[in-house]
Amino acid sequence: MLTNDDVLGDEIPHDQQVRGHAQFPGSHPVSLNRDNLQLLRQRYYYATWKADGTRYMMLITIDGCYLIDRSFNIRRVQMRFPCWHNKGVGGMSHHLTLLDGEMIIDTLPDSRKQERRYLIYDMMVLNNEPIIERPFYERWKMLEKEVIEPRNYERHNIYQGRNPYYRFDLEPFRVRRKDFWLLSTVNKVLKEFIPKLSHEADGLIFQGWDDPYVPRTHEGLLKWKYAQLNSVDFLFEIGSDDREQLFLHERGRKKLMEGNTAEFREVSDPPSSFSGKIIECSWDPDRQVWVYMRIRTDKSTPNDINTYRKNKDGQQGPPAYKFSTTEVTDIANWLLCSRSR
Repeated sequence: MLTNDDVLGDEIPHDQQVRGHAQFPGSHPVSLNRDNLQLLRQRYYYATWKADGTRYMMLITIDGCYLIDRSFNIRRVQMRFPCWHNKGVGGMSHHLTLLDGEMIIDTLPDSRKQERRYLIYDMMVLNNEPIIERPFYERWKMLEKEVIEPRNYERHNIYQGRNPYYRFDLEPFRVRRKDFWLLSTVNKVLKEFIPKLSHEADGLIFQGWDDPYVPRTHEGLLKWKYAQLNSVDFLFEIGSDDREQLFLHERGRKKLMEGNTAEFREVSDPPSSFSGKIIECSWDPDRQVWVYMRIRTDKSTPNDINTYRKNKDGQQGPPAYKFSTTEVTDIANWLLCSRSR
């Protein structure tokens, strides 16, 4: 059975690994709340579903493709990405193209067969040419034209030939560009599109249509999650006195979250086996405790306390997103109506 925690690709030699304390440069969204809601009215936004998978950047070179996770672990995968420079089969390949996306697991509805798929939603470098200053809509269109279309074209021609020189079907995962839609479709995305997905989704992403690519925290990139799927990533530790502790980060250092406890339900392993690991937890309002969901193998640090505070519902209690599903739909419709006046 495939899981999001599976380790993909081959380990690269130690002397080729990034040394020091490298930080994942990917753009990170902030939660939609009543303070940043005005951005949706002031700027032009598109929406997409928030896939519940594993975040990876992909670096494509002529020597191979490399997956970079949020802990800056780098592993090599066998993939092929031809360019349009020569439209004949066997043309040139991408070199130093950097993509951003999410690895998900699709479960086919009929056969229940699982397939791993990389959903690409952005591109920062195209064949050694930085494009982060270009607006998102240009990068998104270039992604389809320069990365997806040449790959599909060559794959189609190889399948038509008698002597295929490359087996796309043996690659470790499939690749596609992620879709984005107008805000007017939010209701349809929530009620029709997401329920029919063959992989897990936990909310929406609102992307500024003319935004540049902003490394790390991007205050203009907004996320919204279903209330029941709201979660926080803690560092879980068991102290010398066997006390179970939850930590977040504050100014780059561990901060003990006094008064917060976690329950490990429906797991056979003892809590001690989770000590020293980043665990994703959801909030149980009835018992007033955090409930273990999974280990975040793709992360080496917990959430920052400022992120936690921004999502807090009042002065006490857990982080909570400010809008229900109905409210998000109403907000999108209201924004569209206000623009048309």
